[in-house]
Amino acid sequence: MKTEQSIFSGDSGWVNNSGNELGSSAQLVFLFGNKELLKDQQHIDYVASKYPLAQVVGCSTSGEIYNEEVRNNHIVCTAVWFEHTVIKISREYIHSMEESFMVGEKLAEQLDNSQLVHVMVLSEGLNINGSELTKGLNSKLGNRIPVTGGLAGDQADFHETVIVHNRSGEKNLVLAIGFYGDHLKVGYGSMGGWDSFGVDREVTKSKGNILYELDGQPALELYKRYLGDHAANLPASALLFPLSLRLKNSETALVRTVLAVNEADGSMVFAGDIPQGEYVRLMKANSDRLIEGANGAAEMSKISLQDTVPDLAILISCVGRKLVLKQRVEEELEIIRESFGTDTTIAGFYSYGEISPIKPFEQHCELHNQTMTITLFKEV
Repeated sequence: MKTEQSIFSGDSGWVNNSGNELGSSAQLVFLFGNKELLKDQQHIDYVASKYPLAQVVGCSTSGEIYNEEVRNNHIVCTAVWFEHTVIKISREYIHSMEESFMVGEKLAEQLDNSQLVHVMVLSEGLNINGSELTKGLNSKLGNRIPVTGGLAGDQADFHETVIVHNRSGEKNLVLAIGFYGDHLKVGYGSMGGWDSFGVDREVTKSKGNILYELDGQPALELYKRYLGDHAANLPASALLFPLSLRLKNSETALVRTVLAVNEADGSMVFAGDIPQGEYVRLMKANSDRLIEGANGAAEMSKISLQDTVPDLAILISCVGRKLVLKQRVEEELEIIRESFGTDTTIAGFYSYGEISPIKPFEQHCELHNQTMTITLFKEV
């Protein structure tokens, strides 16, 4: 397995930063970048001409990850050559959030066979219920195949996200990349670092990923009281104050982030389900704890890779973490680099949601928010 990276910026154009010259040997190319740049076909054509036999996949971001650096308004291109691994990609368009489960089912059905070892999902970031998407994937994969990935981003604007598959970025597209063969080892880990506080609040009215009431009160009204002056900047300011969702019969809590608010009915739309009858708590961030969480995700991913040095690490971190960490944001990448060493290629993006199993060696994936989620690849 070999990788090659290049970066596009408006000032410098395309710059190759690794020099491996994979050319026609590359089978897969990841493009993570600015939404408008990815919608420009000339950039896709350039990459396709450089790697003519590769599947080109990617998404818009809330910040691009290139090794230990965070870029904005760039395209980070990572080409991959696998010596033994076979790649297959399924794709589905989503027309409404209600189709999320079905889309997950269809994506998994197209990929599943006895040689499948891992699935990575790159999804539309706004017009989707990420919880239902993962449930659909799990239902067809039977919790036998681990799934990781994330939802596309659009800085903190929540206006439009796009997905790339061999042509310029499109809205309402979901990709699933299947990896096949016994020579590929995949590790994964996901961790947050947010602190919950206050009392548990019961979800007294909800439907899927739409929350209407907490403790019998309009959810948006209660949430605005909590945000104070930050309420004027909803929904973007909600990235700083997610909810912790405690599931029945589970020791693990999931974090949920607001995607949109409805002033007319006082409801809030989240990236994943908020089931009625469950309990949530308000959350706040501490920069040191977030950086510790990134290190925890790195260590967890190494466990499932059984501590071999990875060839490639795909990092998907939440835009909310980026907003909290501000000028310290690259510290979460630096601590991950320290964990992996200098021989691992690192790429990725800041997202509107992350997909990963909760624990090493589990195959049941979940939607996460506000986490650093890492997928490691190693050919043996």
